[in-house]
Amino acid sequence: MVKYLKVASMELFLAGSALATAILSMIFGFVCVRYTRIFFGILTLALSQVLWSLAFKFFWVTGGTDGLRVPTPTLLGTSATGDKTYFLSHQYYYYVLAVFAVCVLVMWLIVHSPFGKALQAIRDNETRAEFIGIRIRRYRLIAFVISGAFTGVAGALWAPLNGLARPDVLIWTFSGEIVFMTVLGGFRTFVGPIVGAIAFTYLKTYAVGFTTYWQLLLGVVLVVLVLALPTGIMGAAERLAAKLKGKP
Repeated sequence: MVKYLKVASMELFLAGSALATAILSMIFGFVCVRYTRIFFGILTLALSQVLWSLAFKFFWVTGGTDGLRVPTPTLLGTSATGDKTYFLSHQYYYYVLAVFAVCVLVMWLIVHSPFGKALQAIRDNETRAEFIGIRIRRYRLIAFVISGAFTGVAGALWAPLNGLARPDVLIWTFSGEIVFMTVLGGFRTFVGPIVGAIAFTYLKTYAVGFTTYWQLLLGVVLVVLVLALPTGIMGAAERLAAKLKGKP
């Protein structure tokens, strides 16, 4: 959109990214949702590596290792004021915060809808869910596409902040950070991944500033936290709250 259509509107970036990732998720989902557990994880990682290699091969489109420069976008039709640092720390910050709030609301509605309850039934007991008439693969595919669309929105918000879109973001380790955030916060509660994202970001920021071996330090901290809090931060908080209330 930036390179060929000369688009500068953030709203068009969000819409285009959500649509593009939804289409890609639909294509990959037809293959991936047939499998579960470790096979699903390996397959999605393999497909991400295929995209990563294609991004390097089609360098005349993606820019290869140099990537694509992302200009400062317009927000709601309004151009940026002040220097880029001021724009990112003020106007863009609150814009991202507003988009985040809208996404959380939409996701909350999805999770608490009949569709969301069906997904929870599949998660808890797939065999029972299939026996009561839930079409497992169809629901998984829809969930896969929804996940892709939300991730597309996140990517569109990330690109102007970084100023550069490079193939490096397609490497599995970048996706692994999202998994870490979810596990750290707890994936059985709605706010768990949000809390995990905040905690992981602060951990990474302080680790980078503390030592040059920040990857090692961050890895050790995450392993300890996952072993100590298998249900995540929110799961541990719920158990603690139940004990204080005297519930089993």
